[in-house]
Amino acid sequence: MTQLVISPVRTAIFHQGGNLAEFILAHVEKSQWQEGILLAITSKIISLAENRLVPLNSIDKKDLIRREADHYLGEIGHGVSLTIKEGLLLPAAGIDESNSENGDYILYPHDPYLSAEKLRQSLCERTGLKNLGIIVTDSHTSPLRNGVTGIALSFAGFDPVRSMVGEKDIFGRELKMTQINLADSLAVSAVLMMGEAAERCPLALIYNAPVTFNENPRREDLQFAPEDDMYLPLYKHLMK
Repeated sequence: MTQLVISPVRTAIFHQGGNLAEFILAHVEKSQWQEGILLAITSKIISLAENRLVPLNSIDKKDLIRREADHYLGEIGHGVSLTIKEGLLLPAAGIDESNSENGDYILYPHDPYLSAEKLRQSLCERTGLKNLGIIVTDSHTSPLRNGVTGIALSFAGFDPVRSMVGEKDIFGRELKMTQINLADSLAVSAVLMMGEAAERCPLALIYNAPVTFNENPRREDLQFAPEDDMYLPLYKHLMK
């Protein structure tokens, strides 16, 4: 069995409006670029590159959350607003102030999937790689669990899910429904290595990931529409 290897990349501070591809290439050594590699990158520096910031005192945060959310589900205690954004159930529509150089609100990229694909194309052109995947990561909380874990906000260059339907278990019984969420599984591991505070590791290189590379993956393979979600009964009455 091939061993999964995740190498976090420590960098200088990325500033608003900077050239993201140039920044990455300046911090990842040429020898580290290999065919079949995945690059995990925190959504925050993509947002900074795209100037997706709002000055702290220019708008009430609750109003900003309502504006940015695809669905606003209401306040859930501790001053936290629950939302659906980019197919994720998460607090505050992904808006964050941590590691913001000037204390601004940092929003999600305008189109995280387009951002991931543009970055993949740019890096492929610069490195000569054909099989390169991108995972745009963030941290999130899970119901009934304390602490944050990583999640894939978007991806590019590989199929995000592997179907195990038709495979057999150890007793020879055929699996009927099982599918493996590769994008989020890899994001969890990468974010763990990248850190949450002052580590300054907004990038991680993932080697030997068990993925199939694909230049045209479908986000629909990873995301459920709310009406198809098995957990919909828990939040349906809150959707606005």
